[in-house]
Amino acid sequence: MRPATVFTIYRKELREALRDRRTIFMMIGLPILLYPLLMIGLSRLQEGQEAAQAARASRVAVWGTLPLDAQERMLKSGKIELLPWAGASDLVRAGLEMDQLKPPPRPPIDLEGDDKPPVPKKMPDAIWARAAQQAILDRKADAILIAWPDFGIKLQRGDMAVASILYDSVRPDSRKARDRISDHLRQYRLDLLAVRETQNKLPDGFATGIDIQNTNVASEQRKSGMLVGMLLPYMLILFSAMSGFYAAIDMTAGEKERGTMQTLLCAPVESLEIIGGKFLAVWSIAMIATVVNLLSLSLTFTRLKLIPGIQTSVPVTSYLIAFVMLVPISLMINAVFLAVGAFAKDFKDGQNFLTPILMSLLVPLVATMTPGIELNGYLAFVPVVNIALLIKGVFLGEWAADTLFLVMLSSLCYASIALVFAAHIFERNSLLLGGKEHLSGVFDFSRHPGARPTPAVSMLVFAVALVMAFYGSLSLTRYGLPTVLIVMQFGFFLLPCLALVRLKGYDFVETFSLRLPSLRASAACILIGLSAWTVAGGLLVRLLPPPESLQKAMERLLLLDDKPAPLWQALVLVGLIPALCEEALFRGLILSGFRRLGMWPAILATSLLFGLAHASIYRLLPTFALGVAFGYAVWKTRSLAAGIICHALNNGLMAVLARSKDIIEELGLSGSKYIPWTIIGAGCVVMVLGLWLLSQDRDAARTDPI
Repeated sequence: MRPATVFTIYRKELREALRDRRTIFMMIGLPILLYPLLMIGLSRLQEGQEAAQAARASRVAVWGTLPLDAQERMLKSGKIELLPWAGASDLVRAGLEMDQLKPPPRPPIDLEGDDKPPVPKKMPDAIWARAAQQAILDRKADAILIAWPDFGIKLQRGDMAVASILYDSVRPDSRKARDRISDHLRQYRLDLLAVRETQNKLPDGFATGIDIQNTNVASEQRKSGMLVGMLLPYMLILFSAMSGFYAAIDMTAGEKERGTMQTLLCAPVESLEIIGGKFLAVWSIAMIATVVNLLSLSLTFTRLKLIPGIQTSVPVTSYLIAFVMLVPISLMINAVFLAVGAFAKDFKDGQNFLTPILMSLLVPLVATMTPGIELNGYLAFVPVVNIALLIKGVFLGEWAADTLFLVMLSSLCYASIALVFAAHIFERNSLLLGGKEHLSGVFDFSRHPGARPTPAVSMLVFAVALVMAFYGSLSLTRYGLPTVLIVMQFGFFLLPCLALVRLKGYDFVETFSLRLPSLRASAACILIGLSAWTVAGGLLVRLLPPPESLQKAMERLLLLDDKPAPLWQALVLVGLIPALCEEALFRGLILSGFRRLGMWPAILATSLLFGLAHASIYRLLPTFALGVAFGYAVWKTRSLAAGIICHALNNGLMAVLARSKDIIEELGLSGSKYIPWTIIGAGCVVMVLGLWLLSQDRDAARTDPI
């Protein structure tokens, strides 16, 4: 694939897409105009309604007889207008005056709430309730206050009087009237209790017993961040996807309809160059839209008071992190748009194909807006949901570097799968020329004896293996660490790798480098295996120190549990099996797919995936360095055995040190957070010697296979 050709196609597609008014509107016009007009407009409308409600007096119908001091308290505020017996039928009035109607049973007290009277879950089936409902519907009153028979007499006797407030929760005016009446009656009750305590010579607070105080310790930033975090992922992901929606249709189905796709395929360009240029154009449009959306939303939120009395305040870093997290999901969505859009015959057909994909984003996005749903281990690898929940966590200040790394890693895996799928679609010229083909016919699993893996196959294998290993390890935790290691290494790394090579007909010898290294190369690998840990675990760990929780997890892994397992078992499960299975996957199949890129690009790409596979940002640099050393050994020897030797010795030595307190004390590692510089220096010398021996050995690999 030629980068210059890809850039030419990218520039052409981007220029043509920007001529489309719909694309420009979805990318720039909609975010700039919609958010301020919609959100600020609704906010101002709500504020205006609340101000009008606050200025307007509530019309309260009083059924029964309230004490004069209670009536004066309500009327004095100027916010309540009392309407005696308004809306009460003759039958209800007679029943209340003759003490024939009874109040509803008292609901249980909510000890976790405030001192507001409990609210029944449904309307009582009584004549007075139906009459109150009709009176509020007829706008005769905003709310009904029933002072049940002998209300004043019971208060004078020191008994408990009963008052009922009936309101319509659908009407804002009715809810406002309920709140005003409740506030006055609560204060009236407190004053009455104080008088009774004084009259009966009781200590202050005797009737209260326990004063329950609720204190909200959430900062203003968390309060505003909660609402921003619930709204922002939904709006950003959806509107960014909509920006790429039309561009993807135009560059696939639109070109078929205009007949320009055939012209492009006749040019001296490869299919991967076409998909590369088109994808970069669609993705650029989506990312421009994401930036504009993010800026518009951030400026809009700063003008809003999402919580009354609290100005929305979100750090700029939160918006920047949110933008970074949107990159992989944008890659995935737009790759799927391009791949599916290639099946469409014209623009209308493309809309029919892509609209369900766009609408399917609503389900996970709406789920993330539900309060109480937080990011956890099981949701970290769920596409779209993980990004949305993590963005919400960022605005709440509830996120960690390891969680961010894991979510980004999983999202990049899904993006890789989508990109490989799109590239595979664009390799079928018959489909791009308008031919009909079912989705099932696109995937070709036929054998091609002697074929070699490609970089796309390497990325696909890595992504699928990582997702399978993640969820597989979570489902096996109850069986113990040894079982998890065996099943994950053989079931998710080695066996699928062997099955794919067999299924596609790849050459086993070339794919897995099944050759024996020379004696000098073997000695060099032994030196690397015995010293690599000092560089990875001593030097690079200082750049990004791991937290104590990760150190304990690594110690538990090396011991195979909280209690040390036998050394031979650790050497097999921690040393030999991972060396065999992981080397077959990374330095075997994956490195073989990257070989056409050249020595160092292939080694570095494989090492990066090897580091990412350990699913921790704190282990990324050490495992990447180990991957480079192991990959160099395999490349120079053309023997997978070289990587197995290095890997097994490195892991095995770690297992031995974890069980040997005497050796640790002699090396000065006991009680020390880092490996001493003397050991690091000695290890670097030994490792450099091993690498030098590999570079000087011209007979590093035998030509005959194992």
